[in-house]
Amino acid sequence: MNIKKYIIDKCKEVGIDIIGFTNSNEFTELSEFLKNRKEKNYETEFEEKDIEKRISPRKIMGEGETIIVIGVSYDKSGVMYEGISKSSVGTDYHIVLNEKMNKLIDEIKKVQKDFKYFSGVDTTPLIDRYLAKKSGIGWFGRNCSIINDEYGSFIFIGYIITNLKLEEDREVESKCKDCDLCIRSCPVGAIKPNYELNAKRCISYLTQTKETIPYELRDKMENKIYGCDTCQLVCPKNKDIIEKRTSQWEGAYKNIDLEELFKMTNKEFTEKYGHMAFSWRGKNIIKRNIIIKMGNLKNKDYMKLLKVALKDNSPMIRKYSAWSILKIDFNSGLNILEEHIKNEKDGDVISEINNLIDYFKNLG
Repeated sequence: MNIKKYIIDKCKEVGIDIIGFTNSNEFTELSEFLKNRKEKNYETEFEEKDIEKRISPRKIMGEGETIIVIGVSYDKSGVMYEGISKSSVGTDYHIVLNEKMNKLIDEIKKVQKDFKYFSGVDTTPLIDRYLAKKSGIGWFGRNCSIINDEYGSFIFIGYIITNLKLEEDREVESKCKDCDLCIRSCPVGAIKPNYELNAKRCISYLTQTKETIPYELRDKMENKIYGCDTCQLVCPKNKDIIEKRTSQWEGAYKNIDLEELFKMTNKEFTEKYGHMAFSWRGKNIIKRNIIIKMGNLKNKDYMKLLKVALKDNSPMIRKYSAWSILKIDFNSGLNILEEHIKNEKDGDVISEINNLIDYFKNLG
């Protein structure tokens, strides 16, 4: 039996759109690239700091010979929320990909009794996009996304390390050529010309980090609540895919009820949004991002909610609320915050409010 062909055939049956194969050897060529990223301070807190772990599949599974890499296109049927990345449509992709990979694993077990494996979806030290590039399921775009001819970059990536020795697939050369639309369109200049990303400036990262977001980058987040699709939406390789799905995506658009979210308990948030990928960071991070969005929209109707948020139990929420209040209307915001400081007990919050007042005064 040709086991590789068998695996490929079973993919469509279990709902996997793309599949590729690469070896489990150490990715020595990645080492220098990762060292350079670290030196440039492009790494985020979500990345494994030990480079050896990031380039060594056999540190995860010692018997690994082949890595089966899969791609599944974004869900087209779920609800699209304004300001939330298309990657969060429908059920959390971690759940979806693991279900599909488990089905494929079950099919392989039927014909390979000695089959051993380890499966992962962006939660191990390995770099999923590098595995996807190595396996030929797409090329590495200038926007640092994997781009497939049929599905564009609107794909999720998962992988199975296995003890089966299977024929490798060839890498696909980049088809970006001289196109630099993604570089020019990035609101924060995070995409570099040499296929590099300063992840710490990327809006997708900013909407997930618990670190303090610099004032000047909050402006650039505009209406983003979770993730950012700008570099994908401008990509010519995604044009046809977007046109095919526009009616499905637009028909499902829905605004998050900002007032409802402000009043939600953590339990209520989990019950309503827990099945979606953006919920993993918890209610307060999403609430923080909505507060930034309110400031960027400069709608005075939000002042009522922001004044409520100034009394939130979370010092983080109080700090960001102060930023948005001043951003919407400095003069009335100044009065609100000067009154609030009289009763504020947290020294860090008081210090931040004073810094914000100075910052906005200097902006004129």
